[in-house]
Amino acid sequence: MQLNGKVALITGAASGIGKAIALVYAKAGAAVAIADINLAAAQQTADEIKAGGGRALGVAMDVTNEDAVNAGIKTTVDAFGQLDILISNAGIQIVKPIVDYSFADWKKMQAIHVDGAFLTTKAALKYMYQGERGGTVIYMGSVHSHEGSPLKSAYVAAKHALLGLARVLAKEGAEHNVRAYVICPGFVRTPLVDKQIPEQAKELGISEDEVVKRVMLGRTVDGQFATVDDVAQTALFLASFPSAALTGQSFIVSHGWCMQ
Repeated sequence: MQLNGKVALITGAASGIGKAIALVYAKAGAAVAIADINLAAAQQTADEIKAGGGRALGVAMDVTNEDAVNAGIKTTVDAFGQLDILISNAGIQIVKPIVDYSFADWKKMQAIHVDGAFLTTKAALKYMYQGERGGTVIYMGSVHSHEGSPLKSAYVAAKHALLGLARVLAKEGAEHNVRAYVICPGFVRTPLVDKQIPEQAKELGISEDEVVKRVMLGRTVDGQFATVDDVAQTALFLASFPSAALTGQSFIVSHGWCMQ
């Protein structure tokens, strides 16, 4: 029960990586706020946790809307009395070459990944800073926080930005006992990645099998996708780490696809 007595809010937690982290955190003893733009799905995940004996709350949250973010985090604190861990996980993917990338799609990507990380962090710090209570903020980056790939200009730019935000928070938050990290998964077989396979096949002029074997898995050491549990266990390790020794760092979870 590494997180016994802790309260975590996870964005984009109704499915995929976010849900996996929520389930692992609940099993480790944390009360978990499932924050998602899809409230019905968030409540379903919360109910699943409660059915297993955990504490959870479904929270409606559009991470690009400051009022919605502030309200969702306040709801969490009102329900559980505190906020100790923020996981900024909500994200989308749009793949296009730069020459065809619409400015509207570019702005949408930055709004969800970067603005969402900033807004949730700002709102969470209000409670983490009180009385130097402290806390942990984990941003969901990507191997593309460290590398570039064709067709992903907006995504790569956004994921690189999270490294900078985490490093500034690590320095600003230190005196308030707040730590910051970035988890950088490789390709994880979620609906977000499944959606990319035919899109990349079309843009690259190769088969879907080739996208999986060459683009997604070709650089791994074992030909395996990273799993949602790989990422969730990393998030558990960081949230329960006992000192600030690792603050400001990024942690790549990619079966060797990216090595830094």
